[in-house]
Amino acid sequence: MSDALASAADYADAESADGTRRAYASDFRDFHTWCRGVGAASLPASVETVAAYFAVLADRGLKVSTIDRRSAAIGWVHRRAGFEPPVNAETVKSVLRGIRRTIGEAKRQKAPATVDAIALMMRRVPKTLAGRRDRALLLVGFAGALRRSELVGLMVPDLERLPQGLILHIRKSKTDQTGQGHQIPIPRGGKLKVVESLDAWLAAANISDGPVFRAVHGDRVALVALSDRSVARIVQSYAAAAGLDGETFGGHSLRAGFVTSALSDGADLLKVMDVTRHRDMRTLKAYDRRAKAFKDHAGKGFL
Repeated sequence: MSDALASAADYADAESADGTRRAYASDFRDFHTWCRGVGAASLPASVETVAAYFAVLADRGLKVSTIDRRSAAIGWVHRRAGFEPPVNAETVKSVLRGIRRTIGEAKRQKAPATVDAIALMMRRVPKTLAGRRDRALLLVGFAGALRRSELVGLMVPDLERLPQGLILHIRKSKTDQTGQGHQIPIPRGGKLKVVESLDAWLAAANISDGPVFRAVHGDRVALVALSDRSVARIVQSYAAAAGLDGETFGGHSLRAGFVTSALSDGADLLKVMDVTRHRDMRTLKAYDRRAKAFKDHAGKGFL
């Protein structure tokens, strides 16, 4: 019975991505530490305790997004332990609504690394082994509209080569937690030369199996994949080197940049969704508005 219970716990853990579980664990530790300081139980926690905790966080000046994440963590831990999440209580929901109304928070998205930004970044890539990796990583991430976890999760067997280009087999993603997989075509093209850059990196690094994108130390290539945080750092460093505001860029910039560039170029929304794998067209509408913000502007005739 104990083995079966342990197995069940493992399957329950697999419900969420590794990064999500780590974030929840960190957030719940903060809640547990606070509870211990005030002499309250953290598991199961009372509705009053959780409401007071969120009020304290708001008084400390924490962002709404941080408080929302703590709420998700508390709910997740309680569900895993078989308790009714106190965050489901109307009292707690009311406190959270009041916090949002009082301190607010504009949703800040990372700047899109559009095709123009990518072109600027490419001019700053050095002719080194690490430079070859960075060029391939930036171009593949952009052309495939990949999330950073998908990018670092690529393995050599996931690369299917065809005369027209490359098909990336994404084993698992944010919208495919059951691992059914996605196939993303990347044309060979003649401008950015994505496939050519990827092949140059693999050849220079002598990679024929295992992770595609790895850490580089001088002329030595690591055996393990880069972390997803490394993707954000690489994007930011090249954006800054290209004269852009590096702080406004991140790992999501490559994905957002493809969407913005494709829509600005007049691509059909459904064709864009074929690449990005968005399930809801409304998600792309925000990108569409940005891409066409100045097209047929109401004031273009007199401003």
